[in-house]
Amino acid sequence: MFRRKFWLSLILTIPLIITSHMIMDWFGYTLDFPGMELVGPVLGSAVFLYGGWPFLAGGVREVRDRAPGMMLLIATAITVAYVASLVTSFGLFDLEFWWELGALVSIMLLGHWQEMKAIGQAQGALAALAALLPDEAERVREDGSTETVPASDLGVGDVVLVRSGSRVPADGEITEGEAEMDESMITGESRPVPRGPGERVVAGTVATDSAIRVRINAVGDDTALAGIQRLVSQAQESRGRGQVLADRFAALLFYIAMGAGVLTFIVWSLLGDNTSAVVRTVTVLVIACPHALGLAIPLVISITTAVSAKAGILVKDRLAIERMRTVDAVLFDKTGTLTKGEHTVAGIAGAEGVDRDEVLHLAAAVESDSEHPLARAIVAHHGHAHGEGAHASDFRSRTGKGVEATVDGRHYAVGGPALLRELGIEPPNELEGDIDTWSGRGATVLYLIALGDKTKMLGALALEDEIRPEARQAIADLRAQGVQKIAMITGDARAVAEAVAADLGFVEGRDEVFAEVLPADKDQAVAELQKRGLRVAMVGDGVNDAPALARADVGIAIGAGTDVAIESAGVVLASSDPRGVGGVRRLSKASYRKMIENLGWAAGYNIVAIPLAAGVLAWAGLTLSPAVGAVLMSASTIVVALNAQLLRRVKLTPES
Repeated sequence: MFRRKFWLSLILTIPLIITSHMIMDWFGYTLDFPGMELVGPVLGSAVFLYGGWPFLAGGVREVRDRAPGMMLLIATAITVAYVASLVTSFGLFDLEFWWELGALVSIMLLGHWQEMKAIGQAQGALAALAALLPDEAERVREDGSTETVPASDLGVGDVVLVRSGSRVPADGEITEGEAEMDESMITGESRPVPRGPGERVVAGTVATDSAIRVRINAVGDDTALAGIQRLVSQAQESRGRGQVLADRFAALLFYIAMGAGVLTFIVWSLLGDNTSAVVRTVTVLVIACPHALGLAIPLVISITTAVSAKAGILVKDRLAIERMRTVDAVLFDKTGTLTKGEHTVAGIAGAEGVDRDEVLHLAAAVESDSEHPLARAIVAHHGHAHGEGAHASDFRSRTGKGVEATVDGRHYAVGGPALLRELGIEPPNELEGDIDTWSGRGATVLYLIALGDKTKMLGALALEDEIRPEARQAIADLRAQGVQKIAMITGDARAVAEAVAADLGFVEGRDEVFAEVLPADKDQAVAELQKRGLRVAMVGDGVNDAPALARADVGIAIGAGTDVAIESAGVVLASSDPRGVGGVRRLSKASYRKMIENLGWAAGYNIVAIPLAAGVLAWAGLTLSPAVGAVLMSASTIVVALNAQLLRRVKLTPES
């Protein structure tokens, strides 16, 4: 709306400027054509009523709410300018402000257009959450056959078939089959979780390796995903509506301008000069709303958005950047933010007589045909280490336990503790030390077992969620900027979380780790930190982070994450590099400094212009005419615009 009104108002303002006698006098040209005297009243009225309507309506609303601000100040200025110009067109006064009215409305529309561009639209978060649910589901008939139906048609008690790689359409309980469930988008748990008959599964989660049948026990608003949607909505609604600096300044300026206008009229009337009383009062009220004030904040926000975009930082909330400079606690989600969210081989150990390379080669061969994320990690690690691929035959999956295959004529299996229990074997003594160390760190341990007459364990591999190499520098950078507390939150086990925190250099007693956290608890963790008086920035990438991102003073989403996290945040990092958080804070400080400087220029204009317009120095022959006031308006606008451009020099890297 503001964009459309700006362009049309600008087009209408150009003839107002060209046909203004003041402009013609300045530039030494003349225009005279039939009906020229109607250009001002006709086009000026169009600009006032069409372009100025949002400000007039906003001014009325601020009067009704008893909260004067920018809208009322603009509405007062353009109304006085319009009435004075209209009266002048009828020959009653010599106070024509048609071109100033057009320029003022156009520039204010430009400012509000730029401001609206920088506002984050959080409603997309709810739509992105809903998009996680499949549109269709395979419902199982009484005879065992399946039919494809819209997911919205499912009811409590229905049984659905969830194939390997598909999402669960609604909350329910497994009635048949076993599968490794990827629940990271709901719980934050980085490892697939084995689920079998009688266990609960949640809408939106993925069966990674096998098909299962699920009896639905919750649909629609009763599902866990719908609960997360409600949390996001509630958090967004409860976020405080902080006043923009320009609005606070405008409220003060409104009272000053009205007070100065009334005082000017009274003083000049008492001096017996009624004409000067009207002229100077009108001049005070018109120039009290400088163009610079309308652009002071929006221009900074617009340029900040452009500068940050080049650095891979997307600013969605106009207040997020302002708040980031005051943040004294940064809460990082672990999986996908401080870590890559992908497992990697962190350790290999061989039993007596078996070297590490052989363990890796055999395990990679056995896992080569598996699509399981842990299998992919082992195969990828073997490829990086040896280049050539490992191959096997007779591959078979043991759902929930592991896999087996034939390599070079011998039969092997790779799996976790469930496989050991099934085979009834224990790790040899030489492996126990490594296994205990890995388990203590919360790593996933898989075992390589030779099957046959003499079933025995040949080795073990540890897999961990790999820490991003940039994460340590990101945390060090935030500490160098004066952030009091670094915290980490995750759905993973405490052992995993504390191991990651130790690797990242968390300081005991100062920094904090929230482990084994459910989605609602992430939201509560942010609220808990805020109750301690801390201003919190939340950094995350998953669906389960969305409520916390919305609740935090500043929500920062990793751009490689889900659409829900991105939509719920005020700031988005286009890359997955957590060092961008420090860049956001630098940008916050720089943009806030420019806002203050620009408001200073706008204030300086009024400190000089209002007293001169009121005629305070008229006794000395020094007054401010509407023409000179218009020049000062333009000059202050140019200064503000140039000062805002200096933001482009800000460096967002840690070395800046």
